[in-house]
Amino acid sequence: MYMKSTYHKFILPIFLLGCSLISQAQFKSTYTTPSYNDATRNARIQKSFPVIEKMYQEYAEKNHFPGYAFGIVVDGELVFKGSGGYANLEEKIPASSTSMFRVASMSKSFTSMAILQLRDAGKLKLDDPVEKYIPSIKGQGLTKDAPPITIRHLLTHSAGFPEDNPWGDRQLAVTEENLISLIQKGISFSTATGLEYEYSNLGFTMLGYIIHKVSGLPYDVYITKNILKPLGMQGTTYEFSKVPGTLLANGYRYINNQWRKEALLHNGIYGSMGGMITSIDMFSKYVALHEMAWPARNDKETFPIKRSSIREMHQPAKFISLTTPYTFMSGRKLTTTNSYSYGLNWMNDADNRISIGHSGGLPGFGSNWRFLPEYGIGVILFANVTYAPTSVLNISILDTIVQLAQLKPRAVSVSPILMLRQNELIASLQNWNHPASIFAINFFDDYPKEMLLQQSADLFKQVGKIIKVNPMEALNQLRGYCIIDCEKGQLKLSFTLSPENPALIQEYHLTKITP
Repeated sequence: MYMKSTYHKFILPIFLLGCSLISQAQFKSTYTTPSYNDATRNARIQKSFPVIEKMYQEYAEKNHFPGYAFGIVVDGELVFKGSGGYANLEEKIPASSTSMFRVASMSKSFTSMAILQLRDAGKLKLDDPVEKYIPSIKGQGLTKDAPPITIRHLLTHSAGFPEDNPWGDRQLAVTEENLISLIQKGISFSTATGLEYEYSNLGFTMLGYIIHKVSGLPYDVYITKNILKPLGMQGTTYEFSKVPGTLLANGYRYINNQWRKEALLHNGIYGSMGGMITSIDMFSKYVALHEMAWPARNDKETFPIKRSSIREMHQPAKFISLTTPYTFMSGRKLTTTNSYSYGLNWMNDADNRISIGHSGGLPGFGSNWRFLPEYGIGVILFANVTYAPTSVLNISILDTIVQLAQLKPRAVSVSPILMLRQNELIASLQNWNHPASIFAINFFDDYPKEMLLQQSADLFKQVGKIIKVNPMEALNQLRGYCIIDCEKGQLKLSFTLSPENPALIQEYHLTKITP
């Protein structure tokens, strides 16, 4: 939401005198939730769906997907879905949004969410040493000076274990006893603990074991009870034998121009890293949960986990890579950076768009989901062919929707104190005679008054009188800028407020905009 101000004369409005008397408590309680302020946004998104559906169809055919299903989630609702091919080639059962696909490593964020739930309940700490729950790992590491492995290391793939996708993908049915036996024999490390990101299914399997140790429930029982059922995902499971045959998607490998059926593995402790079986209809509820954790707000908590903990899952924790440039399927190129958070991948591109998600790959399956927190849109794609390359398509799908619908990120609201200080600054720009009480203690040491007066005189001599102050752009609750239209040009006024309450002006810049 923007608050507009137009100045034809350099006069401080009377209302500012009243605003300056607003109590500290009132300033604390005036936070306004950021919003899109875009009445036709949803309609423009919907217009992109025919293009999106065609992209999924053509990509599936090109990459030999036996079957696939996709969904688009906007502002917490599954607004568009589609499918093609077969979930079961032998019986010619078409894939649909109710088909149950094994989503592999997309399971990891559920395990992470369960860990954060237990953290929030005071049952564990992220910096607890893993040896507290798995004593046999004590003292293990690449070097003698390596720190103890913590739960946080496991969450961020930084325990020092080697990348283990081919090996881990065949371990789903392994028991807890087998896991502990493996650890007792000693683990082979590839890097020193805490130093580097290296993708580890073993690490997330240990998290599943810790969930059992702390909660008293096997990881899948805990997740079903505390995450899946509250979200309405009752049919989601980790055991394929529980899924009706008419709904279960078989997995295939494409070899010598034909599909070969892959055997499904039963659920064991390694399922915590990649065993989940779900549908587009059900998984969309989980995507909605992540979308609706944004933005930060004062509403009552209604989710099975605190919104702040979900947003915590969306923060970069361990750097992965810098790609210069990343090439979208459209041919558009942007530099991107990738990091791992807690069971999720974090990506930021040169358009300053942050996206969150995760891929999944197993013999017979490939999947991906991704969403843009500040745009409120998410995409899901399931396919039943080994390691289906789903990530590159979903990243391009999001980019396509943003481009076609001309979407803008959610706008930070202009806080009352920011608006007040802007108006006070505007009124001070030429003579700098506003009461010193609106400025922080550092201000006139960093910006001597004689310097301010000289700068203002020089700038206004170049651009003339103020005609209009354009709507303010808030960068956060205490920082923003506005463009000032003058007779012969434009000025940009930007400023930052202090952490005091009420906040005072601590930093200021007034510059001429060069056409």
